Amino acid sequence: MSELLKIEAISKVFPLSRKQRQEKKTDAKTLCALSKLSLSLSSGEIYGLLGPNGAGKTTALRIIASLIEPSEGKVLYLDKDIQKQIENYRKHISFLTTELKLDPFFTPSFTFTYMSRLYGVSDDESEKRKEELFKRFGVDSFQNMKLGELSTGMGQKASLAIALCNNPDIIIFDEPTNGLDIISSKVVEDFLLEEKMKGKAIILSTHIFSLVEKLCSRVGILLDGKLVLEGSMKELTASKNLEEVFFDLYEKEERR
Repeated sequence: MSELLKIEAISKVFPLSRKQRQEKKTDAKTLCALSKLSLSLSSGEIYGLLGPNGAGKTTALRIIASLIEPSEGKVLYLDKDIQKQIENYRKHISFLTTELKLDPFFTPSFTFTYMSRLYGVSDDESEKRKEELFKRFGVDSFQNMKLGELSTGMGQKASLAIALCNNPDIIIFDEPTNGLDIISSKVVEDFLLEEKMKGKAIILSTHIFSLVEKLCSRVGILLDGKLVLEGSMKELTASKNLEEVFFDLYEKEERR
């Protein structure tokens, strides 16, 4: 496996407004959401990023996806700082999160074509990939309905397909099975394993421990903006399951 991504000691500090300080009952004028996170991601690997709400997962993923810049540190793609090759980097990544909403007035078909053109994908290639992904995720019969008219599960499957329109080398998924039934979740799981076998590098953030155990070869646990534990799935689950490992660590950190 070759290393595609290297995250070097990234931190993110956000300013707090007066209202935010009042809500958080603090006099601090800034909030450190992420502190010196370092990790790497290789081709043919699924990396699981775990943590409770507010741990810094979303901030980390947004930095890795180049949506926000770190306050410190850097993200390297093929040993080059992504901030110095933003356009090229974005052609090779996909980021799916419930925080990024697609326009509800457009159809999945239109949105897929539109996003493909933004990525510089030819129309012929876009149509082939659209047909493949829509059929794979069961979106083909709903592709001409407005996104806002789709059920939660169908909307999530449409978002998954659209997020993959550029056939990315790096896939960043935040809760990819949210709103999906058991059968649809299995389709997504199988797809991610196939992408791994094709040499794609995948970061998976989810609250479903069984999904991480099934798919991920390495896992990192974030608490209070810090990576407090990282290791191979085999190492971490040698004597306990992943959920037990996580909550033992969480309770230990809470007692500090």
